[in-house]
Amino acid sequence: MKGMEETVLAYVLSSITAKTNEKFVIIIDEWDALFRETKNDFALQKEYVQLLRGLFKAGPSTDKTIAAAYMTGILPIKKYGTQSALTDFREFTMTRPAKLAEYVGFTEEEVRCLCQEHHMDPESMSAWYDGYSFSRIRHVYSPNSVMNAVINEEFANYWTDSESYDSLKGYISMNFDGLRDDIISMLGGVSVRVRIGTFQNDMTSFKNKDDVLTLLIHLGYLGYDSVEKKVFIPNKEIAEAFADAVSGDKWEDVAELLRESEDLLDATLRGDSETVANALEKVHSLNSSVLRYNNEASLSSAIMIAYYTARRFYKIIPEFPEGKGFADLAFLPGKDVDKPAMIIELKYDKDADTAIKQIHENRYDGDLKKYFGNLLLVGINYNKDLNGADMKRHTCIIEKV
Repeated sequence: MKGMEETVLAYVLSSITAKTNEKFVIIIDEWDALFRETKNDFALQKEYVQLLRGLFKAGPSTDKTIAAAYMTGILPIKKYGTQSALTDFREFTMTRPAKLAEYVGFTEEEVRCLCQEHHMDPESMSAWYDGYSFSRIRHVYSPNSVMNAVINEEFANYWTDSESYDSLKGYISMNFDGLRDDIISMLGGVSVRVRIGTFQNDMTSFKNKDDVLTLLIHLGYLGYDSVEKKVFIPNKEIAEAFADAVSGDKWEDVAELLRESEDLLDATLRGDSETVANALEKVHSLNSSVLRYNNEASLSSAIMIAYYTARRFYKIIPEFPEGKGFADLAFLPGKDVDKPAMIIELKYDKDADTAIKQIHENRYDGDLKKYFGNLLLVGINYNKDLNGADMKRHTCIIEKV
C-alpha cells in the first residue's frame, strides 16, 4: 500500500521534478469556481485552499518544483481572518488591476476601431458598455457585451444572460444598513463611498453593506474609483440590470419611482410644470434620508433618480460647463433621438423664476441650440419653509426655446 505522502499532489510533483530535473508551470482557470458554485460548502472550500497552500506556499520544496503559477478568477484569493491563506501571489483585481488595467476589457481605441469596421455608433456603444475606470486607463468597456452588440448589430442589455445576474437580486435584497439607499443613489447617477478592506473574498461572508458592494465590484456590477474610494453604476446596461433586480416586493417603492419616471419625462417634454413639480416632490420626499433633503445637491440627486428613464434617450451631465459657468444638469439627446435638449437649473429656498433667469443671464443655453435645435429650459426650486410651516414645496417653470 502506498504511503500517504505518495498520494499528496505536492509530493508527487516534487518526485517528478527530482527525477526529470524539470519544474512545473501551473495554470488554473477560474480558480474560485468552488467559492461561486458551492458557496455554502465551507469544509470543501477550506480543503481546496489548503491544497493550493500546499502547492504554492513559499518554501524550499515549492521553489524546487514550481517555476511559475498563473490563476484566473472573479474573486481575489480567499482570506481567513486578516491574512490570506496564499500570500505569495501578485494579485490584479477589479479594485486594483495596476498594469493589467487595459486587459480588464476593451479599451476606447479598440472599441472605436470595432465601431468603424462594423458601422456602429461609438457614442451609443459608450453609453451602453463603457464606464469602468482605473487610475491607469479611464475608459474600459465590457468586452462580452461589445461583441454581442457587434454580432447582433443592436445595442441591448446582454448582461442578464450571465449566470451572475441571478445572484444580484439576492445580494441587494440582504439590505444591510444603508445598502438600499446607496443603490437608489447610484441609480440616480451618484457615486457612494465604500470600504473594500473587510471583504473576505467569497460569496457568503458578508458583515456589512461594504462587503456586498465590494463583491458587486468584482462581479462587474459596479465601477470603482480607487482615488475617491467610491462605487457607481458604470453604464446603461448595468443600470437596466439593477432596475430589473429591484422590481420585487421589497423594492416596490423604488420600482414604482422608476416606472413613473417615463411619465415624468413625458410631462417635461409637454411643458406640464405642475406635474413635474409634484413628481419631483414625491421622489425627493421618499429619498430624503439618503439625499440630505435640505440642499441643492439633494435635489439634484432626486432629479437624477426621477429622470431614470430619460437615460434611454439622453446623456445626463451634472455641472455642465456652458456660457459663464456651469448648468446644474444638461440632458443631451443621443444620435437620431427626436427630442429637445434640456437644461435644468436648481434652486433651494428661492424660486423657479430665479433659476430660469440664471440660465439666461449666464447663457447656459450657449451653443446647445446650434447643435441640438429645440431646447427646454427647466427651473426647479424647493422651499423648505412656507408661511412658517415645514412644507416641502417644489415649484417648476419650463420654457421652450
